[in-house]
Amino acid sequence: MNEEEIINNIRRFVQNSTDSNKIHGFGHTERVYNMCIYIGHKLQANLFLLRIAALLHDTGRYTENFNQKNKNHAEVSAEIALKYINTSNFPFQKSDIENIYHSIQSHSFSNKITPKTLEAKILSDADKLDALGAIGLYRTIGFTIKNNGNLHDVINHLENKIFKLREMLFLDISKKIAQKRLEILNLFYKEIKSEI
Repeated sequence: MNEEEIINNIRRFVQNSTDSNKIHGFGHTERVYNMCIYIGHKLQANLFLLRIAALLHDTGRYTENFNQKNKNHAEVSAEIALKYINTSNFPFQKSDIENIYHSIQSHSFSNKITPKTLEAKILSDADKLDALGAIGLYRTIGFTIKNNGNLHDVINHLENKIFKLREMLFLDISKKIAQKRLEILNLFYKEIKSEI
């Protein structure tokens, strides 16, 4: 089985395992995947491993285990990825599997695991970048409405989480992308504060 066949198999698995919504579903996964390829290409990362980790990084959000107390979605996603890879008989080295597992496990800052490999740092940054800019604003508002929140909840989420994401990025290239996307959020934030 060649690399593209493996990627296509994983993509089908993820599409069948995740929701189709654009907030945390497959739309989000695709954007993170594309950003990983963009950054990974610039930094000469292992694109094959990075693409796999990006595709599998949020599968844990759509399992019963995600609702267990004290279970972070990144942890669940890493476990799902490991099980899927091991049962699929893909020709991976042990170190490759460890890198994929670590990249998924450490992509969420709330899981409190610092990314150590280049691929893990790229995935972590790409995931955070998807919370910024116009798409990030759409996701913030959509997530708030979905959870019965209001405009003040949107503003609080921007102030307490979204505006802090740039400081959590690991790579200079990611910080440059974030700066541009933050300008869009700042325009909305200033305007909405002036109108309420």
